[in-house]
Amino acid sequence: MNKPLCTLIISVYKNTRFLSCVLASLRYQTEQQFEIIISEDGDSKEMREFLSEQTFGQPWQHLTQADEGWRKNRALNRAILAANTEHLIFIDGDCVLHPRFIEMHVRFYEPNRILAGKRAMLSQRLSERIINCPDKIKSMQPAIYSALVWHRGTERPEEGIFLSPDGLLGFIPKKRKLTFLTGCNMSFSRKAIEHINGFDEDYILPAYGEDADLLWRFRMAGYNLFSLRNMAVQYHLWHKKGWTDQLENKAIGEAKKQRGEYICKNGLKKLP
Repeated sequence: MNKPLCTLIISVYKNTRFLSCVLASLRYQTEQQFEIIISEDGDSKEMREFLSEQTFGQPWQHLTQADEGWRKNRALNRAILAANTEHLIFIDGDCVLHPRFIEMHVRFYEPNRILAGKRAMLSQRLSERIINCPDKIKSMQPAIYSALVWHRGTERPEEGIFLSPDGLLGFIPKKRKLTFLTGCNMSFSRKAIEHINGFDEDYILPAYGEDADLLWRFRMAGYNLFSLRNMAVQYHLWHKKGWTDQLENKAIGEAKKQRGEYICKNGLKKLP
C-alpha cells in the first residue's frame, strides 16, 4: 500500500454498534490512502474485543487511556502525537461517512487551511436502517432527498446532500460558507495544531473545548476556515442527546480569550 496521505482520527467511547457503521463506511471511500487512529477516551474490554475481530484495509492504531471522566481532548492530543502523516482529519464514532468524504478533505487540504464540514442529523428510522444493514450507506442520498422533501424527522437534511465541486451544481458549496468549526468534521495540518499546542486539556466537559475553542485560537494564530459544506458529507446516527450546558466551558474559554492565550498551556506540550 502507498504511504497514507492523511490520518483519520475517530473519537470513541464504548459504543461499538455505532463504530461498526463508521468502519463500514470506510470501505466505500473513494480515497483509500489513509491511516486510522481509534482514539478511545477510556479502555473498555468491549471495544478491545470488537476491534480484535475487525479487518482493516489501512494501517491502524487503537489508543486507550484510563476512564476518569471526560478527557477527550487528552485522547485527541495523544492521537496527534501518534499520527504518521501531516494531514489530520477528525470525526466522531457516531458519524457515518459519505463515500467521498476523505477524498474531499484530501483534495482541498493545504497546510494553512482549517477545513470545516457539517453533518446531517439522521432520524432514528434512518439510523436503524444503516445499523441493521451498513450497505445502505451507499444509498443514503435518495433517503436524504426524501427527508428534505417530506421533513421526516431528520435534522438539517440539506447538510447531507453531496454536491460534487466538479458538477453542474458545484458553485453551491462555494457559496455556503461556514463561520464555525464542528469537531466531528474538521481537518488541518500538524503544523497548524502544533502552532496552538493542540487541544486544551483544561476542558473536562464536552463540546466547547473540542471545536469552538479551537476556532478562536486558530484565528488568533492567523488561520482561517475553508468550508467543505455539501462536499465532505457525514451522517450523524441518532441517539438521545446528552449533556449540553456550556456555561462552565464558555467561562473558561472567555477568560483565556481575554488573556490572548491562543497557545494553550495544557496541550500537546505542558507549558509553564
